[in-house]
Amino acid sequence: MNPIETRAHRRFYGRLNWRLTFLAAVLAIVGAFQISTELRPSFLPAGLHLFAYVGNTADGTVTAVDLIRLAAVATIPVGAVPTGIRAHPTRNEIWGLSSAGGYAWVLDASTNRITARIPVGGSPYALDFSPDGSRAYVAASGSDTVVAIDCATRQIVARGRAGRRPWIARVTPDGKLLLVSNRDDSTLSLLDARSLASIATIRVAPEPEHIAILPDSSKAFVTSGGAGQLSVVDLKRKVLLANLALGGSADNLILKPDGGELYIASSSAHGLIIVNTETNEVDDFMLLGMSPAGGVLSRDAQTLYISDLAAGQVMRVAIQIRRTIPPGPIRVGQGPRTCVLTPDGNMLLVVDGTSNDLAVIRTRTPSPDQRGLITLIPVGSHPRDLAVKVF
Repeated sequence: MNPIETRAHRRFYGRLNWRLTFLAAVLAIVGAFQISTELRPSFLPAGLHLFAYVGNTADGTVTAVDLIRLAAVATIPVGAVPTGIRAHPTRNEIWGLSSAGGYAWVLDASTNRITARIPVGGSPYALDFSPDGSRAYVAASGSDTVVAIDCATRQIVARGRAGRRPWIARVTPDGKLLLVSNRDDSTLSLLDARSLASIATIRVAPEPEHIAILPDSSKAFVTSGGAGQLSVVDLKRKVLLANLALGGSADNLILKPDGGELYIASSSAHGLIIVNTETNEVDDFMLLGMSPAGGVLSRDAQTLYISDLAAGQVMRVAIQIRRTIPPGPIRVGQGPRTCVLTPDGNMLLVVDGTSNDLAVIRTRTPSPDQRGLITLIPVGSHPRDLAVKVF
């Protein structure tokens, strides 16, 4: 090939490469726009935001993730060992705890800044809000106390005593009682939600942990960390009804919205334990995988999403027929645990404490083939808790 032909070929391929590069950039922009358009929920008009907040236990931070842009946009220092992260039901805030620092913190979602730190006592692990969002309740395991915080003033307005090493405090749906599981006493404390005065103490299965309460505030179900049991407590008569043998650990409690069934992910039993809350009996069991650890139920209560900690996947279960949904599990990472659905139910968020990322899964599209993992978003070190907020 002569020099003139060589220069001509270079010019031709140079123009071609430039056009291909330009076309690829245009397609990338169009694709990103298309994805963002598809992911923007119908309930979210322009000007509103949809964010996830991931607590990173090893580095004392919270990662704020824009769920429309699918990107982490801020890393906020909140204090050592952040736990109990919750979106406030009425205020534009994310609340959480520093278990090592012994305080509750409040994050302004619009600015991603910490606006308050409220001392609550040693080693707090979980936080709950009153039904109207006016109060936050925290049990402090290190000081055997419970506090109520006015969410508007950030002031502690009531203090109460629980048993030894109180683990979790939960408010009944009617807002009248505060239930506290006491690990070292193997008891459940019932306190007046307003004054935090003691009403009753009920002995339950060893090392009680998680609490689920029926929508009508009539019963509570309390897991045992030491015996693979589930305690059923009558909150009207304030008595223990039964200790149910589960045949495995209770890693996560998922209550059906109507209160009719309680689903328990059990890593040691390698499956899903189903409790009939009316008869107080273990009604069914599904063998699901290697180590089911977390889960969440769809808004229509038809599909249960269960994370498998050891297999690195999420399984979809059709509740009515007790079957997994094809085409099969969704691969998400190395150690997925905490699962949360966005308010519209279109995206499932799964925190992976081993690979340090947040998996975003598309759950509802016109075509079932389009459902599955969208992306993995890197967050901080050893993430665990997760909250979602629209603002």
